Amino acid sequence: MSMIELEGKVAVVTGGSSGIGLATVELLLEAGAAVAFCGRNQERLQQVEAQLRARFPAAKLFSSVCDVLSQEQVQAFAAAVEVKLGAVSMLVNNAGQGRVSTFADTEDAAWTEELRLKFFSVIYPTRAFQPQLQRMSAAHGEAAVVCVNSLLAIQPEPHMVATSAARAGIHNLVRSLATEFSTQKIRVNGILIGLVESGQWRRRFEARTGADRDLSWEQWTQALAQKKNIQLGRLGHPQEAARAIIFLATPLSSYTTGSHIDVSGGLSRHA
Repeated sequence: MSMIELEGKVAVVTGGSSGIGLATVELLLEAGAAVAFCGRNQERLQQVEAQLRARFPAAKLFSSVCDVLSQEQVQAFAAAVEVKLGAVSMLVNNAGQGRVSTFADTEDAAWTEELRLKFFSVIYPTRAFQPQLQRMSAAHGEAAVVCVNSLLAIQPEPHMVATSAARAGIHNLVRSLATEFSTQKIRVNGILIGLVESGQWRRRFEARTGADRDLSWEQWTQALAQKKNIQLGRLGHPQEAARAIIFLATPLSSYTTGSHIDVSGGLSRHA
């Protein structure tokens, strides 16, 4: 059962073909929203769209190849979404993985790449869809932007120095946008994820060595959670992060802006 009815609403999810993005697309479709999502892999997008159409045969759905670091591609995607589905009232910015490196190991080019990825994967989609969001908020009193961020924004790790710094910047950007967009009745919020099951963790599991080779996925992730002092004793599921996104993207959180929900299973030391 969906948390809210979203019939007649249009949502966009960047990075929507896997992980948290895909889980968010699924929850939006369950709630009756029309959904557009993008990614960089055409084959993957086609496979996911076919699976979603089989599961939601009546769904209004649109997928497109789009590099969120290309302003031209993002602008074209925004225009196509409005033609296909109508004006957007919910935007979920969900793109970009982390970079493992210390300060000493991070060269200038890597700093530039990481900062550009984290900032412009939010800036370009938000800029492109803002006119649609503004029109929908003027017509219906509600529009929202949600940014998928990391707990690194407030709890940096020395082995992920560039990503931690960039994530902190996005944390600040969310609050700045919330203030600026408040006059347009567009709410802007974020979630801070900890360790969530993903292809990245699956790849690390497959590459495990030594005694870890004898561990099952469940045993390996439980050991990881214990090592990281995650209070709930496990990794998060994409659907758990997606539910927080749905809350922030919809009128369920109509009096919330400039805020971040911690979805880390108790990993945060600042709660």
